[in-house]
Amino acid sequence: MTPLRFVLTPACLAVGLSIASLGAQAQNTKTPKVQLWMDLSTGTMAGMPEMDSLPGGGGMLGGLMGGGAQGRAGNGNTAYGHARAMSVMPPRVIDIALHNSLRPGVEASQAIPPGMRMGESLPLIPPRAQPTQTEPGDVPQEYQQHQPKGRILLYWGCGSAVRAGQPRVIDLARAKPSDYAQAFAGRAVPDRGPRVGPAYALYPNERNQVSLSRDSSVVGDHQVRGDGVPASMKFTLGAAQDLMPAIDLRTTGKPQDSMGTSWQPVRNARAYYLHAMSQNGDDLIMWSSAETPDTGMGLFDYLSPATIDRWLKERVLLQPETTQCAIPQGIFAGGRDATPILRMMAYGGESHIVYPPRPADPKAAWEPEWSVRVRVKSHTMAMLGEEMQGQRGGMGAAAPAGADGGAYSSGMGSGQAAGGAPSDAGTPGEVVNPVNLLRGLFGR
Repeated sequence: MTPLRFVLTPACLAVGLSIASLGAQAQNTKTPKVQLWMDLSTGTMAGMPEMDSLPGGGGMLGGLMGGGAQGRAGNGNTAYGHARAMSVMPPRVIDIALHNSLRPGVEASQAIPPGMRMGESLPLIPPRAQPTQTEPGDVPQEYQQHQPKGRILLYWGCGSAVRAGQPRVIDLARAKPSDYAQAFAGRAVPDRGPRVGPAYALYPNERNQVSLSRDSSVVGDHQVRGDGVPASMKFTLGAAQDLMPAIDLRTTGKPQDSMGTSWQPVRNARAYYLHAMSQNGDDLIMWSSAETPDTGMGLFDYLSPATIDRWLKERVLLQPETTQCAIPQGIFAGGRDATPILRMMAYGGESHIVYPPRPADPKAAWEPEWSVRVRVKSHTMAMLGEEMQGQRGGMGAAAPAGADGGAYSSGMGSGQAAGGAPSDAGTPGEVVNPVNLLRGLFGR
């Protein structure tokens, strides 16, 4: 884990201390006996209102939006792990994992502030059976058993024209299995989440699947209770640890043109990243807002502050004051098989709370009783080139109907259906599902 900042509460909680940094100190330190991880995620689909669920799980659309196999039994947030995915159903997701080394795998609860609008507390339940956890950018093992076909064409950088030296071409048919698996992952995201198992207690679970609402806030006092949990495990979250707003994204133009993207600044965002893809025959076309060539599949995850700072310096991520980025002209013009899809990330902060705080005497032993890590992010998706007009409730007027090539924004209205009508230019292709793209490349 990586430090972000220090915040002191009356209980003398120290925010910003990282257990991963303990080894760098001369002080004799030990791993906290109880550890809690909280991941918060906000997700929307541009041009659509916020959706808590789709009937029957939503089929392909539900899978694309995060309401797939784990989300079909309820409102799309029925199992731990959705916060790390690009889930937009429900729009706001909280994942909580507790590891109590004093009583592993024992049920606990977390008292929450009234502003969360989820009751007085959340039950933390050991998982019945935890599926193998995959990392963002991983190629499913079943696909790795087949030699892929086609190529990956990589474009990068904001601008209206394709830059010299692009695209970078990865010929999957000639690559070794280790090469194409690495090609999909691209840059590795360090500091993965906990590998949960029977020794953990999780939320959400089969007992409680209540989701965060549009007006929910995690700001306030929290307390974890349970057999073996220290009575001191109370902490206060502030505005920096709260849910991030939905991204108000607008796109303009058609695939044969230079398509524009713009957005309102997202509160607490430390950096942005955009990535688009489409399929043309056996070829997969990818573009990212980075100044370096990369498939970008591994960047759709939480990033530590140190990683954000490094990748901002390397111009992999966009600065937090950035509000627009153009997609080069014509790179998706040949993608007749599917409508290009754009994904966007707004990376928030990461906070660490450790109790008791580090002693001032560097020679004194430090034996933390417990620790908490809180991570936040916001993301959105858009279908490029679609002539749709979303309504931005409370954030401005809808996109002008006469905009060249169509324009739409993130659906953040108060439950209203998105306005506008399909283009008269023809029926759009199938929406790109990244999993389906992999199936096509691997001949499945």
